Amino acid sequence: MDATRERIAEIMSSLDGRDGSLDSRATSPGVGAPKEMATAQHATATRDRPRTFPYFRYLPYKVEDDARRQENFQDILKHLYIAVAAGDFAPGALHWTRELKNWLSLKFDPTKEQRIRLVKLYYELALAPGLDITAAERFSSMFMALTKRKHYLRPGVDLTLDWRPLFRELKVFVLPSEAGIAHTSNIKRNIRTLTKLCAFAQLYFTPEAIPKMLEELLPHFSTSFPEDAFVVVGLLNLLLPTAPPPPDNDKLLPQHYLPAMFHLWSLMNRSRIFDTTFLDLISRLARDSLVSENIPFSDCGIYTQEQTSFIFTAILRMLDIPVGQATSPYSGSVDISAGLAIMLERDQKKHPIAHHIARWIVMSLSPASLDSPTSILTKLEGLIQAVETFFHPSNSGGWTKTLHQLVYYLADFFVMRWNRERSGEMEMPEQRKLNDPLKRRFVICLREVVFMGIYSKSGTAMNFALSTLQSLAYLEPELILPGALQRIYPSMQSSVEVHRTTSSLRALQVLSRIMVRTKGFRCHVTTMLGLALPGIDANDLEKTLYTLSYIQSVCYSVPLYDLTEGREDVHGSMLASEWITSEADRMEQEGINVELNYRDGLDHKVEESILRSSTSSLAEFVSAFLGKVFTLLENLPDAARVRSGSPEENVINTLPATFTPLLAALSPELYDLALNKVADFVANHVIHQARDAMAFVCSALCKVNPTKALKRLVPTLIQSIRTELDENGAASTRNTGADVLPRDRGLVWSISMLSMCVVHVGDAVLGHKEQLFAIADYMQRRCKGIPTVHVSNYVHHLLLNLTGTYTVDYSLYEKDIYARGLGPKDWGMIPDPQSLEISWHVPSRDEIEFAVKLFQNQGESAIRQLTALTNGTSQIKRDGVGKEWSDELSKNLVLLRLLLSGVSVFFDSEGVAEESLPDQQDVEMSQANGHAPEEQDQDTPSVPIEEAEENEVKPTYRYPAGYVLTSDDALYQTLHQLRQQAGETLHAVHEFLIQKQEDDVACFGPLYTAYRSWFIDVGIERSAHVLDRVTRLLSADIHPYKISGLRKEYPRPLLLRRANVYHLQRLRHNSYPRQKTALSKTLLLDLARSSVSSYTEVRRNAQSAGEAALKAIIGARPLVIPPLLDALEEGVEQSDFALIKGGMYALLFGSLAKTISRDWRYAPRLIKAYISASTADKPSVQRLCSTATLQIMDVGRPLERMVILDKTIVETIRPSEDVYHKIDKQKTKVSKKRTNIESKMSILSSELVDLARTSHWKKAIRTAAIVISLGLRFESIASQKMVDLITNGAIDSHPGLRGLYGGALMALFSLINSRATALHKYENYILDKPHLPAKIQIQTKRDEPTWTEEYLASFARPEAEYYIDHDHPGWLVWDKTMPAYKASPEIDVEYDDLEQETLDQIGKWMTRGWFSGLFDYFKQEPRDASADRFRMSNAMLLYYAFEQLHNGSIAATFSDIKEETIRTFGDGTDKHQHRAASEILGALLISAVDKPIKLRTEVWEFVFPLVQKVFADGLTPENSLYWVTFLHLVLHGKDPRRSWPIVESLALFRLDMSSNAAFKESSKIQLLQQCVTDLGWHFQLDKPILEDFLGHLDHPYKGVREAMGTTLAALYRTRYHESYKDIETFVNGQREASSIGTPPYQPTEDFQNTVHEVFERLEQWRHQREPGQQTPSSYTSGGKTVLLWLDSALSSFECTELLSFFPNVFMGQLLHMMDIKEDQELQGLAYHVFRHLPNIPHRVGEDTELIASLIRIGTQSPLWHQRLRVLINMQVIYFRRLFLLPRQQQQNLYECVAGMLEDNQLEVRLGAASTLSGMIRCSPLEMRTKTVEGLNQKFTKMLLGSPLPKKSRGTLSAPGSGTSTPTPEQSRIVLIRHAAVLGLGALVQAFPYTSPPPLWIPGVLTTLANKANNDPGMVGKSVKSILSDFKKTRQDTWQTDLKAFTQEQAEDLDGVLWRSYFV
Repeated sequence: MDATRERIAEIMSSLDGRDGSLDSRATSPGVGAPKEMATAQHATATRDRPRTFPYFRYLPYKVEDDARRQENFQDILKHLYIAVAAGDFAPGALHWTRELKNWLSLKFDPTKEQRIRLVKLYYELALAPGLDITAAERFSSMFMALTKRKHYLRPGVDLTLDWRPLFRELKVFVLPSEAGIAHTSNIKRNIRTLTKLCAFAQLYFTPEAIPKMLEELLPHFSTSFPEDAFVVVGLLNLLLPTAPPPPDNDKLLPQHYLPAMFHLWSLMNRSRIFDTTFLDLISRLARDSLVSENIPFSDCGIYTQEQTSFIFTAILRMLDIPVGQATSPYSGSVDISAGLAIMLERDQKKHPIAHHIARWIVMSLSPASLDSPTSILTKLEGLIQAVETFFHPSNSGGWTKTLHQLVYYLADFFVMRWNRERSGEMEMPEQRKLNDPLKRRFVICLREVVFMGIYSKSGTAMNFALSTLQSLAYLEPELILPGALQRIYPSMQSSVEVHRTTSSLRALQVLSRIMVRTKGFRCHVTTMLGLALPGIDANDLEKTLYTLSYIQSVCYSVPLYDLTEGREDVHGSMLASEWITSEADRMEQEGINVELNYRDGLDHKVEESILRSSTSSLAEFVSAFLGKVFTLLENLPDAARVRSGSPEENVINTLPATFTPLLAALSPELYDLALNKVADFVANHVIHQARDAMAFVCSALCKVNPTKALKRLVPTLIQSIRTELDENGAASTRNTGADVLPRDRGLVWSISMLSMCVVHVGDAVLGHKEQLFAIADYMQRRCKGIPTVHVSNYVHHLLLNLTGTYTVDYSLYEKDIYARGLGPKDWGMIPDPQSLEISWHVPSRDEIEFAVKLFQNQGESAIRQLTALTNGTSQIKRDGVGKEWSDELSKNLVLLRLLLSGVSVFFDSEGVAEESLPDQQDVEMSQANGHAPEEQDQDTPSVPIEEAEENEVKPTYRYPAGYVLTSDDALYQTLHQLRQQAGETLHAVHEFLIQKQEDDVACFGPLYTAYRSWFIDVGIERSAHVLDRVTRLLSADIHPYKISGLRKEYPRPLLLRRANVYHLQRLRHNSYPRQKTALSKTLLLDLARSSVSSYTEVRRNAQSAGEAALKAIIGARPLVIPPLLDALEEGVEQSDFALIKGGMYALLFGSLAKTISRDWRYAPRLIKAYISASTADKPSVQRLCSTATLQIMDVGRPLERMVILDKTIVETIRPSEDVYHKIDKQKTKVSKKRTNIESKMSILSSELVDLARTSHWKKAIRTAAIVISLGLRFESIASQKMVDLITNGAIDSHPGLRGLYGGALMALFSLINSRATALHKYENYILDKPHLPAKIQIQTKRDEPTWTEEYLASFARPEAEYYIDHDHPGWLVWDKTMPAYKASPEIDVEYDDLEQETLDQIGKWMTRGWFSGLFDYFKQEPRDASADRFRMSNAMLLYYAFEQLHNGSIAATFSDIKEETIRTFGDGTDKHQHRAASEILGALLISAVDKPIKLRTEVWEFVFPLVQKVFADGLTPENSLYWVTFLHLVLHGKDPRRSWPIVESLALFRLDMSSNAAFKESSKIQLLQQCVTDLGWHFQLDKPILEDFLGHLDHPYKGVREAMGTTLAALYRTRYHESYKDIETFVNGQREASSIGTPPYQPTEDFQNTVHEVFERLEQWRHQREPGQQTPSSYTSGGKTVLLWLDSALSSFECTELLSFFPNVFMGQLLHMMDIKEDQELQGLAYHVFRHLPNIPHRVGEDTELIASLIRIGTQSPLWHQRLRVLINMQVIYFRRLFLLPRQQQQNLYECVAGMLEDNQLEVRLGAASTLSGMIRCSPLEMRTKTVEGLNQKFTKMLLGSPLPKKSRGTLSAPGSGTSTPTPEQSRIVLIRHAAVLGLGALVQAFPYTSPPPLWIPGVLTTLANKANNDPGMVGKSVKSILSDFKKTRQDTWQTDLKAFTQEQAEDLDGVLWRSYFV
């Protein structure tokens, strides 16, 4: 004990003398933390950051000391250690994990050292091989809880974890070829849990592991089989450590390996998954590196210019912004090949892409970004300006949510970083800290789009925008508030649409806190309150809600006191109202860009006077507000039903949330005013539907000032209750239905008010004790019908008020502040959570006595009446006619329940358990201290092993929670005796009802809710879910005050509520399960009996009460299981459906299911009963059975046989005392239990096998499912009976059974194989260490320069010394060794005796007849069309069977199989024959893979001729897919040389131009393509095929062309590989090339020549084709083949290979093809490919030629179609490459498009105009302004400089023509004028939503109206449409926009167009 004392003293002292450096609040890894921190003296500190809120100090009772907490903690650790060491994971270790969670949830902190040990232990447990999956899930969640906050443990300093265990688990999922054994499902974990674990553990992986990790992962990267690439990148993102590296190792700096990462990124173009994954990785790296001094940092953060532009370009792609007619930058066909890598993706809902983008940008900002023109800040501004118009409410679509989310996260991260840098929590190098100018620029950048967002039409977008608004206002109130007010004033004065008013109210709510604290702006607050009042409106409940929330948020920050009182200098509100009026005028005058510089422009004294003056009108506000609320309540519609989420209900729930802070903020005078108003209203009105709302208002009044309010309200209410009862005859008769009768409404109104007035108001009720007691008694005697529930509720409330401990303090400030008087400086004051004075209510002796008296009086009368009713002595008789008796019974049951839960805090779980049996007394006493007697030996033979577990008493830890009675107190005894009596009465009522009133369903409801309360309401009112409710309400109220990076800056009332919640948490923690007593046993059995009642309602009520009761009583489960099982079995026998359903619900759908699955005394009975029930003839029972299948199969799961743990980690938590004998005892117990269960399982299994064999298929299907999970075991494999059942079942005549047994047979084979490859050791099996005799590791000769060539060349010859089955070795980098397989293995897998026996047992059934039957079933027509495909399961089943055929273990011979196969294939005319044959032949080939050469030859000699024959002539459109899949099965993931005959025969295919069998040709090409895709870069027979295809591009048949095109693309795609010598060469090579690595997919010389040659040939063919030729020509046919090839290549990841051909080779040819009107297919394809071009990612500088050629075609092409079409791509390229194009090129594009406005062709001109406005719209601001200025001058000059010539008569036409043909000169002038008009129009249309319009627009519009409006023809028409569009897009903001025009301009325009609207 002394040792413990010393230890505690040490802990305490370490908490006092804390070292300054401990305050590091680093959110990010090991930030500049002094290294000596890891030394021993600090290991005892609990946290790096002290708690913001001192939970223990604020409780109104003395709490336990630290020593006690530590002692319990050590005790938990001791038990945890024993459980883990003894291998008792579930329930042992899980129970102690739960205890640990509870301990932590009470805000107790372990020391750092302890936390580190626990984290390591749980990391180990979560990933321990062999552990049961549910246990592993729970351990994982504990690991996450322990590392949840980054400040608990600093990465690298306190803790590092090993990444390998996690990688080992992930590998099983995503690199199965590496993992070896095919696992059965129970060993696999949940992949979601693993990826979540990564998110928590990754912080603690050390950067030193990076080289190792790259070595492990990168060799797997390959795009030849794209899934590998996705998997590697997914794993890198999950595992790569991003913590800052140690200062001395340059090789670990991010820029060392980043170029390699960017190179990997470029290897998979057009993939959304890659973009998302890399952004996640890159942004996390930015966050973690920000704080490290030794990582170089520039104006782009830790990234280079080039990398930053690259990432921004990716961001533009990801935002999904539609540009012109562009297609998506992503290609679905790339991401579809991600395959298994999908499992590694982060959850998009929790980690949206916007989150990654924002994190990267904000974590890369620093003051260095301010001055640089290329910094990340400038680029962010460019990005926001480019997509600005997409934020506008009128322009919404798929991008809306992402954009608003992005802005939200940007602001949120910025605020977080700002606050954490200020508080020192993020230790940042000085020169990187955010500063004021940076903050200002950041806010200005986001300001406009956020103001657009708050009016968004999408609710989600609006929520994001409002939160962003709050963050920005927090950062820069002076920049945000003026604009906000300028928009809010007009909409609050309702001069605009309703939806803008709602948005404004919501904006006010989020801004209220900041306004109240900001000088000058706070003077607007009271005006705003007044303006908000009309929002309370019964016709618009949504608006009402927002208004109430706004008022609530103001009242939490502002005291509603008149600050002019007693002051000479300020009188009345005159001063304020004049000032507000002038400010509002100023805002209207200056418009949106108004600047209100109050900080410097408003004198401090003046501002205070204005503020004081503004508060003098508060009295008017309060009375107006109450008036509005009363009107609202009078007009509320009837709430449909409770908890429906209707708007009425929301309003009723929001009222109390608004009233409490409002009344608490009132000055005493205003409070009196409110009190009188409310009291009068209550006395004079009865509004039934507003009853609850009004009661809440009364409650708020009473809570704020109990004495005053009760004195005013109680007498009135009691008086009106008596009046109603005595004079109006209310509640004098019972009523049917659930509605309150009009006669009773007045009574119910008064009772409701009264009961809400007396709850949670403290001891003020004692002043009215007699009246309250008397009225309760009087009402109970007089009332009948529905009002009785309200009466009981009143008593319940009164009891709660008297007995509870709760806070009774709602004021905004501490008492001393009120004492000194409030002033302006108290507005928006933030209380310090460390120095609060909280007033609590703790029950006094008087209150306790009053409560007990009330409880006794009401309780005894209820018990008396219940007894009288059941024994027939009552005056109310059971006549079977009226419902009087049932009513009376229900009434008393309800009262009893409410009484019990009302005084629940006084029941003590010890005292409750003491009412137990006399013979148990001695045991009970020894446990009264809460600890189990340690030495009681629980293994006495009389107790079966499983039972001991349920009855074991685990120690419970109780902590002081303010319990006020002692067990020797007379009151204590009275209470507990009454509870006992109540329980006995309930039992008596139950017995009586069951015997006499079984059909009286209405009585059972209240009876069982009373049961429930009796069981669970001990120590805390659990039945009301108090804690959950209070916590939910608190978190809803706190939400608006949460600001990232700040802790608990909440208003005082909310902090007090936090203390109250903590008290409730302690109470809840103490309400542990308690011992059984005789009475509780009886009551539990009552519930069990009724859980299977024949009445549905009764069953349901009893089941829910039973579920609750089970959790409250220790050992309750084994007590109720037997009677429930008996009932279920009886129900099955007698076909009593009610019994069956009751039994199944109770046993399988509640917490009993788990107990039974662990308790094998009952499991077999349950399983048998379930199987029998599944044949019941009732659909509802059938549905139940289907739902329960999984639960039942879970019961048969194998137990943990062995768990592999690192002993040293477990030892770290070993207790100081010696616990080895306990461990041994526990070990024996666990293993005894395991053997016992396994033996019972095998008995059951054999019984079920017999059952399955003989029963009807319906029953057999259910049985079989269970048998399979029960009967397969690693150690015994399976019983003989079971093997027979499964093997014969695989050819059962019922398809469902056949499928099931077929699956089981595969599982059986797979188990035998896994067992044999694990060398028959379970340890190897769970560690995933297979021993494959044929597998070898080959040393690569990576240092030889010709190694890769030789390696690849070897695939072109059939001979091999070893086979390479994996695709990845050497694709990206070479590893030291690579896995391979022997070419002719001598030894096969060796089976031990048990395995061989089982195989022989299976084999003896597998005769020729067995196969014959199976093949016939394969050949049957499938039942639905979706099953008509090559079925992998069939092939796998045969694969296993044939493997044993080759081993000679089965009865049939190879020649039997040959004959049966040939019989099955028949003549091959029917597609079903083909399907069966392809499955059989495929299985034959793969079964011989690792067999000796002789055997392989034999198989191939049989199979190949058949296959060759089919491939030659047997393929039809119906069957070709089966054979393609057959090919996939045989070739995929295998060395081509294994299947050389097939590969060679396919590669020898040549096109036959003379053949007219198009399908035959195309299907062969399809097979060839499948072969190429499956073999990837290992396919080396490509040369002749390419020559053949390229020679016959103009094939006449469409099908053949399509197949050729895609195959060409596939062949070229798989030629690429990088094959670096080793990782280091790869990483260094990329780093030296550039900061984004080398550009991949550079075309080889051969490829360039080929492309040029093909396109030259096309050009020749083009000239040979006669224009207008309708028939196909070489040009049209060849063109289509080439286009299909390009389309396939461009929509794939290697698209960048073709970049160099875009400008000069493709573009011209594509434009020509689009002009061939005779062949629409060619046109369409060419257009499609043409639109791909701008979506292909180019690097900086790679697009110079492309843009030049676009410009060239646009300006010089003689064909106008071509000029028009290049415009499409110009705009797209401009937008996609916004961050990569140099200024000059952007300029050239502008000039080109502007020039094209003067094109001779009208269509081109219109196209150029829309392209121009699009380009301007998405340019960054600076460039936009410059361009617009230049173009505006240019076009205005053009328009003014070429006036229309004056018309003189007779010069209208060319001389002598007689017609009015314009002269060339006139045409030229018209053209120029049209160009100028379109140009000016394009400038105007580039700013569709800017309000007010830019300053130059009015001028442009006036010029157009005055100078060109009257032009004839298209010019005038264009002017009119420009002007009308301008007006149309601005309907919403027209009033504001009009102000931008001068009087003259407006008149000019008026004259032209706008008057016509109003004529």
